[in-house]
Order: sequence, then C-alpha cells, then structure tokens
Amino acid sequence: MLLFFALGLLVHFVFFASIFDIYFTSPLVHGMTPQFTPLPPPARRLVLFVADGLRADALYELDENGNSRAPFIRNIIMHEGSWGISHTRVPTESRPGHVALIAGFYEDVSAVAKGWKENPVEFDSLFNESKYTWSWGSPDILPMFAKGASGDHVYTYSYDSKRQDFGAHDATKLDTWVFDNVKDFFHHARNNQSLLSKINEEKIVFFLHLLGIDTNGHAHRPSSRDYKDNIKKVDDGVKEIVSMFNHFYGNDGKTTFIFTSDHGMTDWGSHGAGHPSETLTPLVTWGAGIKYPQRVSAQQFDDAFLKEWRLENWKRLDVNQADIAPLMTSLIGVPFPLNSVGILPVDYLNNTDLFKAESIFTNAVQILEQFKVKMTQKKEATLPFLFTPFKSLSDSKEFDILRKARSYIKHRKFDEAVSLCKELIHLALKGLSYYHTYDRFFLGINIAIGFVGWISYASLLIIKSHSNLIRSVSKEVKKPSHLLPCSFIAIGILVAFFLLIQACPWTYYVYCLLPVPIWYAVLREFQVIQDLVASLLTYPLSHFVGYLLVFTLGTEVLVLSFFYRYMLTIGLTAFAAWPFLTQLWTRAKVTSLSWTFFSLLLAVFPLMPVVGRKPDISLVMGAGLLVLLLSLYVVTSLTKRKDSFTKEELLVHLLQVLSTVLSMYVVYSTQSSLLRKQGLPLRNQIISWATLASSLIVPLLSSPALFQRLFSILLSLMSTYLLLSTGYEALFPLVLSCLMFVWINIEQETLQQSGVSCKQKLTSIQFSYNTDITQFRQLCLDDIRRAFFLVFFLVTAFFGTGNIASINSFDLASVYCFLTVFSPFMMGSLMMWKILIPFVLVMCAFEAVQFTTQLSSKSLFLIVLVISDIMALHFFFLVKDYGSWLDIGTSISHYVIVMSMTIFLVFLNGLAQLLTTRKLRLCGKPKSHLM
Repeated sequence: MLLFFALGLLVHFVFFASIFDIYFTSPLVHGMTPQFTPLPPPARRLVLFVADGLRADALYELDENGNSRAPFIRNIIMHEGSWGISHTRVPTESRPGHVALIAGFYEDVSAVAKGWKENPVEFDSLFNESKYTWSWGSPDILPMFAKGASGDHVYTYSYDSKRQDFGAHDATKLDTWVFDNVKDFFHHARNNQSLLSKINEEKIVFFLHLLGIDTNGHAHRPSSRDYKDNIKKVDDGVKEIVSMFNHFYGNDGKTTFIFTSDHGMTDWGSHGAGHPSETLTPLVTWGAGIKYPQRVSAQQFDDAFLKEWRLENWKRLDVNQADIAPLMTSLIGVPFPLNSVGILPVDYLNNTDLFKAESIFTNAVQILEQFKVKMTQKKEATLPFLFTPFKSLSDSKEFDILRKARSYIKHRKFDEAVSLCKELIHLALKGLSYYHTYDRFFLGINIAIGFVGWISYASLLIIKSHSNLIRSVSKEVKKPSHLLPCSFIAIGILVAFFLLIQACPWTYYVYCLLPVPIWYAVLREFQVIQDLVASLLTYPLSHFVGYLLVFTLGTEVLVLSFFYRYMLTIGLTAFAAWPFLTQLWTRAKVTSLSWTFFSLLLAVFPLMPVVGRKPDISLVMGAGLLVLLLSLYVVTSLTKRKDSFTKEELLVHLLQVLSTVLSMYVVYSTQSSLLRKQGLPLRNQIISWATLASSLIVPLLSSPALFQRLFSILLSLMSTYLLLSTGYEALFPLVLSCLMFVWINIEQETLQQSGVSCKQKLTSIQFSYNTDITQFRQLCLDDIRRAFFLVFFLVTAFFGTGNIASINSFDLASVYCFLTVFSPFMMGSLMMWKILIPFVLVMCAFEAVQFTTQLSSKSLFLIVLVISDIMALHFFFLVKDYGSWLDIGTSISHYVIVMSMTIFLVFLNGLAQLLTTRKLRLCGKPKSHLM
C-alpha cells in the first residue's frame, strides 16, 4: 500500500505538471531578424513614467469639488497630447505588466512564478534596443530589464527594498526618491563630460518607476486619502521632471513623454485578476511625434467613462498594453523588440502618412518573422504526413499581402497600406497562437486517458482490498498470460518511437507513456472487474441508480461551488437536514440538533462577500473572546472529571489561552499603530512569529485524549489565524471546528446504528500512534458518504471566506502583524498558511473519524482520492483557451487547485497524524493518562 501511495503521488505530480506544459508554455521564439522603420524618427529621447497600481478612473475622474487630482496630466490631455485607456491582461501583476509595456509581449504565468528579480526566459525589450537607458525605481522591477539587455547600456538606480513598507509613515517617499534622484542625475551630468555626451545621444530612454501609489493602495485602499494624495504628488513630480527635461535640452522639441501604469487595483487594495479596476490603466502621451488633442462632438464606447470623467469632447484612443512598446520604438527609431506582439497605434502618431505606413509595415514584418520561425520549428518536429499548416496564412498569401502593401506605399495609398498591414498582423498573431497550441489536443487526450485509467485502478483497488462487495472471487490460481504484458510493452515501444522520430521534449514521453502501465494495471484486474459486474447485477437496480444519482449530484455541487460559492450554502443546508432523514434524530437528538445548528451557521459564510470587505478588527476581537469563553468552558468541564488533567497539561492549556490573549492584543495594537502611520511595532512582530512557530509544537504537549488533543490543536491554530485575520473570517475556523467536533460524535452514532460494535466512549478514546490493525473493518457503502463529507468540508475550508482561485481575493493587510515590508514570497507563504489552517482542522477531525469508526485511514483515503480525481478530470475538460483572459485563467486555476488539494492531502494527512498521535514530554518525565 505504501508503494501505491508513492506511485499515486508521482502520477498526480505528472498530472499537475502537465497543465503547465499544455497551457503555460513560454510563447517566445528566437532567431528573428531585427526590424526598424527606415525613416528618421521624430524624437531623440523618450521618458517613460509608470505609476505602479494606478487605476484609470482614479487619474481621469474629478474629485468631489469638480477638480482633477492630476491637474498637470489633465492639462496635457486637453492642450498638448493624446490619451486613452491601456487594457492590460491577466495576471495583472507588476512583472508581466512591465514586460508587456517595455517588451511588447504577454509573459506566461510560469515565467512569473519562476522569479520576480531574475529573467526566467530571455527576451528582447525597448531598453535592450535603445542606445542607452537610465532607470530609477523599485529593486523588484528594474533588474530584470538590465539583466536581459546585451552589453552595458542599461543603467539602474534602485532604493533599498526595505523602503517598500506598507506600514510606513509616508509611502509617497518612494516616488519622491525617484524624482529627487533624477534631478540629481541631471545636475551631476552638467559637470560630467562623459555622461553629458551620453544623455545627448539619440535613441535613449529614461524610465521612472513610481511605486508609491501601489504601496498606498495596498496599505490603505484606492478610496483612501493617501492613495488620492499620492496621485497629486506624482502629478506634481511629473510636472517638475518635464520642466527640467525641457530646460536641460533647450526646448528642442525632441523629447517624447509617456505616462501610464502597469496595472490597476481593486477597491479592496489588491490586483492580479481580471476585474476592470485592475485591467483599465491610463495612457497619456505628449511631446515629439505625438498627435495634439483632437476635439470631437461624439464618441462611441461600451462604457460611460467619458461622461463621468467629463472628457467626452477629447478623442480617446484605447490600446492594448503591449501596443505601447511598438509605439515607443517607432518614436525614437529603434528596432521593434523581437518578441513583441503589440500593434502600433498609428492614431497616436503626429507624422507623415508615409512614416505611419512604413512603421506599421515594419511592425507587420516583425510579427510575421515570429510566425515563420514558429511554423518552421513545428514543421521540423512533426512528421510530414501529420503536419497541418495554418491555412489562413499560406506562403503565397503572405507574399501577396506584403507585395500589395509595398505597392500601396509606393503609390502613396497610405490608408490602404495601413489597413492591409493590420490584416496581416492579425493573421500572423492567429498563426502564432495556432502553432503555440499545436500539441495541446494531443497532450490533453493522453492526460485524460491516464486520468481515467488511474481512477479506474484506484476504484478496483478499493473494491478488491478494502470492501466486501465481491464475495465470489474465484480462488483458483490461474497461470498469468504473457499476452497482456507483451501487448503493452509493444504499445509503449511504438509510442516512444513515434515521439522519438518527432524530436519531442522529454516531458511528452512522460505524458504519453504514463497511461500504458496504468491501463496495464487496470486490465490485470480483469477478474475483479468481472466479479464486480456480477455483484452489481444482483443489486436492486433502483437502489443502484439512486445511489449513483446522489453521488453524481454531490460531485456536481462540489464542482459548481468553484464557480458559485452559494452552492456550498446549498450543500451545507442539505447536510443540516440529513439527520432528520435517517434514524439519527430518534437515537441522538442533541447531537442531531447540534449538527443542524452548526451546519446552518457555517452555511452563512459562503454568502458573505469574498472581497471588497473593509477591515473590522472588532470581529477579530469577538472571535478571540469566543475562543477564550470556549476554553473556560472546556477547562471547567474537564477539571470536574477525575484524572482528566495533569498539572503540566493544565499549564499547556493556560499557555495556549495566554497565546490567544496576546494574539488579540497584537492585532489591536498593530491596527492602531498602522492607522497612526507609525509602522509595525517590533514587539508585535516578535510575538506574531513566535506564535506561528509554536502553533504546531504546543499541541504535542497536550493529552492524547481525543477531544483534548483536538481542542489543543484548535487553540494553537486559532492564535495564528487571529493574527492573519482582518474581519469576519476570524470566526470561520471556530464555527468549522465546532461542526467538526459534532461530526466526530455523529459518525460514531451512525456506526452504532449500522451494527458495528463500538465499545469505547468518545471521552475515553485516546489517539495512538501504533494502532492495532486487527481492529480495522472493511469499507461499507456509508463510508463513501464519510469520504464525500471530507471532500465537501475541504472545499468549504478553501472557499468558505474567499476564493483562492482569484489572486485579487488576497488581502495584504492579513499579514501586517508579521511584516509590512514588501516581500512577495514571504507574504504569499503566510497567506497560504492562513488558507491551510481550516484545511488542517478538517484533516485532524477526519483522523478522529477514522479512529473512532475503526476504519483504516488508507482505505477511506482512497475513496477521497477517487472523488478528488473525478473532480480534477471534470475541471481538466473545463479548461479552455478562448474567451476572456479571466475565464481562461480561472478555468486553469480550478484544475490546479483540485490537483494541489489531492497532492496536499497526502502531506496534510501525515501532518494530521503527527498532530493527533505524537506526544512530547516536558523535562523527560513520563505521563500517565486515563486509558
């Protein structure tokens, strides 16, 4: 069985990794020739301002007094330049946003996951193509463009990462630092002849990364005075820098200015998903080569922003975020970034029609180069008779469009040339996507076949080794046939040879060969399959269909709960009614009523808002107070029982109560300190980390008696959870744990009802590491319900107070008791632990259910594994690569979550066993407990 779990873990890791090979592969290709517009550019230099985390509406809208928060930018829109909305893509994070802006392509999620400060893949960028680039700002953004540049011509100036403190007194200092250092740089250049000559060259870029708005948005939310005042500070700073540039270069009219943002921010101070507040960012351009404001009488857009912002008379020019890169390259005359998929927005250009036509023609050739390289790579790696080319853009059609576009330019039909080049770009981009996803269907089929095989094998193993369903298994030992293994060996060799001659990556061998041994293991159990069919035929058809429908309905509710959280409420309401549909109500009225009460109470949480809630420390304090009252009740009831508590165990319990009190103090104190903008107190930070570190050790000092150990685990984890809470979610683990305690009681009642002997009372049962396997029983039909309950509670633990499928559900304020200095991996780890705490509580309760129902953890765990895999297969078929980027990302994240849950179950099952069965002794003294 241990070998089975090891193989199962390996198989699930392969299934999990497959989604990244199928959907998250890098879109980059190499080997293209640089392309640039042959005509002289309008600008010698470009200044790029990126206000990190700035929403479009926050910049463009007027305040309550009818005034602009950014009067200088507003003046540019009305009198000097062009403006619009830059539409970003998921994930709306700083790294992919800047890559889209500066390199012109949308970075895949796997690259984002590989590192924030390094380049997981090589890519070309505007900075790399420039003669010189100077950049100022965050240490998390600037280095990745400097490292990716060839030669030594990209210079970065970053502040210390500790300055990125969400609890700092004034986050606008991050922007002030940038503005001050740019001024100092130019002041220094006047006295440095070498630097002076460099900054007077052409094809140079100045990049100012402004992080203050993003930091204030996370710390105080976009509706706050801090966020809005920061916009005014940035506007003032931009005004000063523009004035300085014009003065330094003698108003030569050769500087282009671009002001934009990498992503927006939700009302609750987060970003990463596809909400309009995250994907709509401002774009304001002015200076050399940029069209002046255009007055219009009417404009047609799907939104009502123009009227809200009172900009309906100034022409709005919307772009995709990647389109900004080719715009910047054409303005200063450098080659288009090799991997750019942006389409030059010619409406922004104030230049001749010839320049616009030549620029968009160069843009088309540059994207076409990528299409050709991608097609060649795929053609060389595919057998000729199996290769299916992209029919919409054949070699002849490509040649005809280029020839016709060049003819239009020659005959000065510039509008026709621009239109034709845009058509070619769209076809080339479709072709790029076609070849990028060329193997997707093939790989998907193989993974699906492997999935079905694994589910079948696990089900057969349950039936064969852990149930009494098959009673007429033939005892005759048959000599194994060599035909089956030889057939599968032959299939494996053919598959490997097919992949070899196509020079496929090594991962393809794993995905395609894995189903072979899995299905061999399934077909080896042919006798079990025969006996199962024979056994099912003796079962009443109505009962079989009824159970199948209930199981299917339950699974569908679990799947739908990933899309609609209120499905969890429906499921929990059905759970509440369950005792009244059985004999439980007549046998255990108090337990049944308790089950119903806590099920309905827990059902309220999925109806609460996922995101957008305001912090409410009073609810966190209330949750802590309830924990203290519950502790008092437990101590009082246990001390009345003789020999139930030793002095040291009472000391441990009091220590946990003190930890809860300290957690409440730290939450309140930290909130007050941050509101006063005094930062995170050091003592609070020390207490928080100490509480976290001890949360998995202190329970091991408590009594191994079932309820005492479980309650000790609850107290320790609740102390940490309080520190990670900002509102009503602090009550969630408490209500969930109460339901788990009732679940343990009610499962023993159902066991007695089914006729299984259960001599011990729950109050006298103790967790034991060495369990007598002779006490284990075989699985029965009711155990499927127990396994389903576990999966349902695990999904509820995931989605009960939030939606972890969406990045913007995370609230950075949750970790402020631990740290406020920006650290994405540390903050992400803390928030992940917050998500896993309810998960651990459920797993510990499940361990108790297994223990009290005399059931092997392995047998019940197998059923859970099958249910989880059926859900995963469901989500695998729901993964899509069309529609909005939010839909695509959500469909993939659902699959990743279910697969992660399946893999984590193995580890958390071990953690639950450790927490419930292990016992540490203080001072080395042995303990004696009531047995």
